[in-house]
Amino acid sequence: MTTVTDSEIFKNIFSTPESSAIWSDRTRTAYYLQFESALAVAEARVGIIPQEAATLIEEKCSSVDLIDMKELREETEKIGYPVLGVVKQIVRMVNDVKPGLGEWTHWGATTQDVTDTATILQLRDSCNLLSQSLQAITSGLRKLAEEHASTPMAGRSNLQQAVPITFGFKMARLLATFERHRQRLSEITSRLYVLEFGGAAGTLATLSDTGLAFQVQEELGKELDLKVPDIAWHTERDCIAEVGMFFAMVAGTCAKLAFDIKLLMQTEVGEVQEPYYPHRGSSSTMPQKRNPISSVYITALASTVKQLCAALFDAMVEDHERSTGPWEIEWIVLPQICTMTDAALKHTKQIIEGLEVHPEKMRENLELTKGGIVSEAVMMGLGRFIGRQVAHDLVYKLCRKAVKEDRTLLEVLLDNDEVKKANISKEELERLCDPANYLGLSEEMVQRVLKIQY
Repeated sequence: MTTVTDSEIFKNIFSTPESSAIWSDRTRTAYYLQFESALAVAEARVGIIPQEAATLIEEKCSSVDLIDMKELREETEKIGYPVLGVVKQIVRMVNDVKPGLGEWTHWGATTQDVTDTATILQLRDSCNLLSQSLQAITSGLRKLAEEHASTPMAGRSNLQQAVPITFGFKMARLLATFERHRQRLSEITSRLYVLEFGGAAGTLATLSDTGLAFQVQEELGKELDLKVPDIAWHTERDCIAEVGMFFAMVAGTCAKLAFDIKLLMQTEVGEVQEPYYPHRGSSSTMPQKRNPISSVYITALASTVKQLCAALFDAMVEDHERSTGPWEIEWIVLPQICTMTDAALKHTKQIIEGLEVHPEKMRENLELTKGGIVSEAVMMGLGRFIGRQVAHDLVYKLCRKAVKEDRTLLEVLLDNDEVKKANISKEELERLCDPANYLGLSEEMVQRVLKIQY
């Protein structure tokens, strides 16, 4: 184990099998082969290399199992990059069939063209996984928001009870955020899914005398289902940094949900609980414990992703047309960013789909302040009769009195001479003091968010 995502014990907690496979040596090498195959096909199609060579190159690039991975590791350690080691093996395999034809492999390309394009293909796979998770998460949040659109609970500010909201309103706010992430993803990928093929300094000099260089780019893009770049981007890494920041934002939203879940699961609150599985989140010494274990993992994952993504800003500062080091930062952090974000989304999906909601506990907690939570409603109601500021100061005083005397706000309101002079009825005061009557436009906003579809 060199990172927690490599651990046989932890890898399915801090990563997922699907995302780990995307960033494995096999998949990366398979994408190198796909690039070399697609390039040969494209160049043969426009007449730059012989069709017979392209056919053999395509055949020898058809399976990563044809690559000697031990040899590739040794070559990479010696050379410093894996692409040349792959190219050497392709050349040898083709030449073994027909000497000389293997020399058409990698024609006009450079190491970074292959590496960058493979990275884009890996990022595309990762974004597809993320898209699927976002779809499942938004579906789960829609269900919770709709089911609990009218379920009253305490809204909280500075960790104190503020005014009543509904649990559906709380879930709908997260739903709106995740829907924005889905929108962002479509915008980002339109800039991200672009191949790299420019040669040594990005000028396509090796093919320029053919007059077919741009045509090769077009055909290569068709083969790989990627867009053609307007210009080489060997040392312009903004789109890589952008997708990294997007992953960090998504993980951050997962962590926001996890933070709220942890707080709502506190023994003294108890308004929701993570899905129950036997012994999930149990303690080795305290049998009564049911820890918010998925939320704990999400918090750790999101924080780590955020820190790793900061390195992508350093990777943007690359020298001249081909860099001396910053590029390799991406090799180190992108696999962890993508696999950890996928894991955070997996835990988030599991929480949402199995979340235990306790409306009765929410109602019980609304009564904790004995009416204090609706002091704003009372202030505004009285304000129509005696003025808002006067009402504010009066209700502030009466809230303190209620706490000191351990009475409800309604009781001290009914006993107060200034309130009596306002000629506000007991029924109106009772209505104002019921938290269920002061939900604002919670339900209407839930319905508005439920109509959002990206």
